[in-house]
Amino acid sequence: MDKKHTKEEIYSKLVEILVSDFELDKSKLTLDANMYEDLDLDSIDAVDLAVRLQQFTDKKISPEEFKQIRTIEDVVNCIYKLI
Repeated sequence: MDKKHTKEEIYSKLVEILVSDFELDKSKLTLDANMYEDLDLDSIDAVDLAVRLQQFTDKKISPEEFKQIRTIEDVVNCIYKLI
């Protein structure tokens, strides 16, 4: 994956993963949705999501970076910086 991907494309892929793998309601997946409070993801879900995003980007997200993530927008920005 290269910088040709926009934040919008990353967001679309993230929503696709959250809906298909975590069975979340697409209408709840806004940029400011909190991954843990609003979407009820737990630490195991976060690890699963990190693995799926690693497959999408072919890049490893550091655990320190992933611990800083709170919202969907945080995930998008983290992936965008990574690629």
